[in-house]
Amino acid sequence: MAVQHNQLASSGRVLIVRPTALGDVCRTVPALVTLRRAFPDARIDWLVHEGFTEAIEHHPALDGVIGFPRKRFSRLLTHPQHWRAFGRWLGQLKRNRYDLVVDLQGLARSGFFSWWTGAQTRIGFANAREGAWLGYTQRYEVDRKLHTVDRMLGLLEAAGFEVVRDMSLYVSERDRQWAGSYLKERGLLDRPFVCLAPTAQWLCKCWPLDRFEQIGGRLQKEKNWGVVVLGAPSEQAQIQPLLDGLGVDLPSTTVGQLMALVEACSLLVCNDSGPLHMGVGLNKPIVSLFGPTDPAVVGPYQRSESVVAVADAQDVSYRVRKDDQTLIGQISVESVWDKIQAVLPSS
Repeated sequence: MAVQHNQLASSGRVLIVRPTALGDVCRTVPALVTLRRAFPDARIDWLVHEGFTEAIEHHPALDGVIGFPRKRFSRLLTHPQHWRAFGRWLGQLKRNRYDLVVDLQGLARSGFFSWWTGAQTRIGFANAREGAWLGYTQRYEVDRKLHTVDRMLGLLEAAGFEVVRDMSLYVSERDRQWAGSYLKERGLLDRPFVCLAPTAQWLCKCWPLDRFEQIGGRLQKEKNWGVVVLGAPSEQAQIQPLLDGLGVDLPSTTVGQLMALVEACSLLVCNDSGPLHMGVGLNKPIVSLFGPTDPAVVGPYQRSESVVAVADAQDVSYRVRKDDQTLIGQISVESVWDKIQAVLPSS
């Protein structure tokens, strides 16, 4: 039975459950916009990893963020002192008294959180993994082969919602000012620059660093562009050869500051990673590189023109060999350079 929209009072409370990962959080915003259209006067919160709150907290369709301290609570068995804090966090989640919960992750943890709220209506995937479906009152089968965004919207459509495909992300003025200061110090405030995002969760999804260096170097020399390399502080050692080769530093950023740099750039060149979906949500020219993962499922939403992928790349063995760059290494520098020329606005 589909959700009856008129059953949710104007003072009703809605919770989106999509804690991770950063790229997935960024591309879940169409679900938020869809729910806001259906419930213009309700309170809509989002349960998300506390490290990713800045990616969504400034969205005008969102009322509140429930930050989940995943790192701290993942150590409950080895650090029993965290149980009290976890109990308080769960207690507050239940006291929020949500009327409707939508689990767009579909894993054991998100299914548990959905169930724990005690909401009268809890929507999720009937084919959710790890038994998450047990936490839902309404379950819908949605094809796993759909693009991730279309799969989430397919769940809402099956539940009776009119979907809205709006990927827009919003950067705070504070983070925008930080980015302006950073760029001004490096002479990039009034100059085109590329953001290179050379890292990803798995090394097999990472285009070789020396090729990122070649692309950045050509943009520096042939177009007189600046270069900003994006990465976490923990990735500094991994990408230091790239930084040295291009003569740039690695900005230490929050998620919000990272978004502000992407918003300001003239082009984003990236692997299958979080910055890619930021670039989509901020409507930037993008060149995205895909090896073992399928851009039809996890690529830039409705931006297939920005993809450079290896033919016949959907080989599960490469997902198992997470440190093997053989497949993505088949992407040539020239193919990426040609794609850059194609996606940049003609002058």
